[in-house]
Amino acid sequence: MKKLLLLSATLISLSAVAQTAEEKAWMAFMTPGEQHQAMAKENGKWNEEITFYMAPDAPPSTAKASCNNEMILGGRYQRSVHTGDMMGMPFEGISTTGYDNGRRVFFSTWIDNMGTGIMYMEGKYDAAKKMLELKGTTTDPVTGKAMPVRQTLRWVDANTQEMEMFNTANGKEYKSMVIKLTRAT
Repeated sequence: MKKLLLLSATLISLSAVAQTAEEKAWMAFMTPGEQHQAMAKENGKWNEEITFYMAPDAPPSTAKASCNNEMILGGRYQRSVHTGDMMGMPFEGISTTGYDNGRRVFFSTWIDNMGTGIMYMEGKYDAAKKMLELKGTTTDPVTGKAMPVRQTLRWVDANTQEMEMFNTANGKEYKSMVIKLTRAT
């Protein structure tokens, strides 16, 4: 009986240690950190000068838009709402950017009123280049299949950013968009 009680007490003690480790892991996973604080510095309104290319050999088109960034869900994610005109039509887009504490990667989602799919990308920040590079997929409306995409976001200074988007056509990557963002407020 003493052995059974000792075994039972040991199991309860091990369970408490495991629970504590699990709780610590969850707390670390759910607590916004320095990456989230860095994203919060980009909150506010931004003006966008957009140059986009519909195909690798197509001439560029330009547009102007604006973006409003705000941290949501207790500072864990940044939502960006973009508005403007594209190709003579009203444009709206929403992105969500976050940092996954568990996997230690940044991620981004994108939806807009010029499609019905979602773009998902993830990647790492390069402090030496002051650049975030994300890779992922979106739907190619011509084929209906997933298409690789890549995005770079470079911080020129505290009030200027440059985003470049790359699509893939016929197995080759090409620059499909450049957005210069300038802080408005």
